[in-house]
Amino acid sequence: MGENKQRMLAGDWYRPDDPDLAAESERRSRLCAAYNAECCDPPVARDALLTELLGSVGRGVRIHPPFRCNFGYHIHVGEGTFVNFGAVFLDVAPIRIGEYCQFGPSVQLLTPSHELDAARRREGWEKGDPITVGDNVWLGGGVIVCPGVTIGDDTVVGAGAVVTRDLPPGVLAVGNPARVIRTLT
Repeated sequence: MGENKQRMLAGDWYRPDDPDLAAESERRSRLCAAYNAECCDPPVARDALLTELLGSVGRGVRIHPPFRCNFGYHIHVGEGTFVNFGAVFLDVAPIRIGEYCQFGPSVQLLTPSHELDAARRREGWEKGDPITVGDNVWLGGGVIVCPGVTIGDDTVVGAGAVVTRDLPPGVLAVGNPARVIRTLT
């Protein structure tokens, strides 16, 4: 395993030009392309591709193509979760999605962070911070979840929101940046 892959897996700053990471990206590219060619595969075959691509997939998970990710193996999706068209899950760090979640179209879960220092950013340094989405969460269309965010169980995030900080369980959050506007009980 290359040094940069080791650093990525440890959550440290790394450069993505590692040969191991390039090979894994090629694997992801091939699996995503096959999965996204929905007209060509019966649902059982697509489910098998999803199981091969992702770290874990619960029973009854539905992810509508097109779907994009970095590696796939860092993504864990709980039972009964539905992800609509156009999802982008950048998984240089773990992404854990609970059970019975609903994601609108074009939801983005983005674990990578890039250097603020311009010279290091030019050199390509990045790192990942995990994203956790609790059970029974609804993310409206176009929601963007930033690196390191945890969203509590039963929370709803309105369409187009940008989630930059953790959200507690059982709230409605909207806006950019997302802010809690009420409790859902």
